Amino acid sequence: MSEVHHGHVFHVAGRPTVTDAAAALVSIPDGALAVGDDGRIAFCGSRSDLPDAYRTATVHDHGPGFLLPGFVDAHVHFPQTYAGDSYGGGQLLEWLTRCIFPSEARFADPAFARRAAAEFCTRRIAAGTTAAMVFGSAFPHAQDALFEETRRRGLRIVSGRGIQTVGPDSAAPLLTSEDDAIRLAREEIDTWHGADTGDVATALLHVAVVPRFAPSVTTETLRRLGDLYDSVRDRGVYVHTHLNENAQPVTGEVDSVKRRYDVGSYLDTYDGRFLPGSTVGGQSLLGRRTIMAHAVHCQDGELRRMAETGTSIAHCPVSQLFLGSGTMPWRRTVASGVNIAAGTDFGGGDEWLIPRVLGDAFKQHIGEPGDDSVSMHPAEMLFTGTLAGARALDMEDRFGNFDVGKEADFVVVDPRRRAALAATLEHAIRSDDEDLARDQTLFALLMGIREPAISQVYVQGRRLDEAA
Repeated sequence: MSEVHHGHVFHVAGRPTVTDAAAALVSIPDGALAVGDDGRIAFCGSRSDLPDAYRTATVHDHGPGFLLPGFVDAHVHFPQTYAGDSYGGGQLLEWLTRCIFPSEARFADPAFARRAAAEFCTRRIAAGTTAAMVFGSAFPHAQDALFEETRRRGLRIVSGRGIQTVGPDSAAPLLTSEDDAIRLAREEIDTWHGADTGDVATALLHVAVVPRFAPSVTTETLRRLGDLYDSVRDRGVYVHTHLNENAQPVTGEVDSVKRRYDVGSYLDTYDGRFLPGSTVGGQSLLGRRTIMAHAVHCQDGELRRMAETGTSIAHCPVSQLFLGSGTMPWRRTVASGVNIAAGTDFGGGDEWLIPRVLGDAFKQHIGEPGDDSVSMHPAEMLFTGTLAGARALDMEDRFGNFDVGKEADFVVVDPRRRAALAATLEHAIRSDDEDLARDQTLFALLMGIREPAISQVYVQGRRLDEAA
């Protein structure tokens, strides 16, 4: 049966770039979102303009609440579900060795992995994250638990087991042989890619090839992963990994990659140019279904290459603050034309909520020095946390905004469930200029959302149960 949801609608319509998001922002204070019995958006507009065909539909009045597209997390770690706010007394590489590799090794226990999968899905629903690119566990039984629980809860996911063939002693439980790395990745693709419907065009479950990062694999791993991905690329399989996260001098990730591989840029290792002198050694992993997490310290040539291949960046300002990784230069990265989506990077980040990521992005980028400082428009923030994420997942035609015909993924934000948010929205000063007043309301909403204010979450028009 068709349903109609009433509330203040905000979304970024059409197919804009981030720089065009403000012009594409739609605000409908007395809005109506009609969802057909096929789970697709049949109408989005003013309540007074609702077509007669939906006057008898089941009505859900969410006033004085807001209807937003479901949030998309372009980078989050399943095996770090319980590792948020881990203190290791250092930056990225120290933190991995002291905290994260041991934490992820606990997923060797199937019962622990199943418990974590349930918790992971609960946290996603509570945060309104309807779609996510999920960095997976090294253990196949843990990935099975994640996909099974995700399917049971009705969420969207792209995930793949984290591939590591080399690493420090603390990572030993997570390592596999070169042969097993390829075998297990292929088995996961064959088992889970599109498994819920049998058709990747309609599925909620998707698989990615996920080398942890260049320091965790070898040239042989990269060569064989390139061959594997080349053989499954046309099946809609994804690639996910880390790029240019931490540039701590000498001992940091970026310098260590360039020294170890003797390449001109970190990106070369994923672009098939992983032999000394950035010589081609295999197939590229770049493309429109590839997401690079962080990309804080990119060379101009790396940004150009990602833009020309359709590779996206998962921007993770919360974890960049937590690990002291630096600030991704917003103006320069946007100017390159690469698509930038939002990622929590939990547990490098310590927030599950995409609006908290967007809030930290605003604070970081307005604080960039000199001419690099930029005050992100609220529409750019909303775009980055919704439509840009759908674009990064190459599913922009399916969800990400409220264009008619798209699948109805959305969240209901009820400010009455968070007193501070309700008070700000009710009593804060608003401009006499209608457009600026609209922008001020959206900004206050995004900055003030916390999990309790997310009262309902829908995927394909079906309400998800946080406590299921």
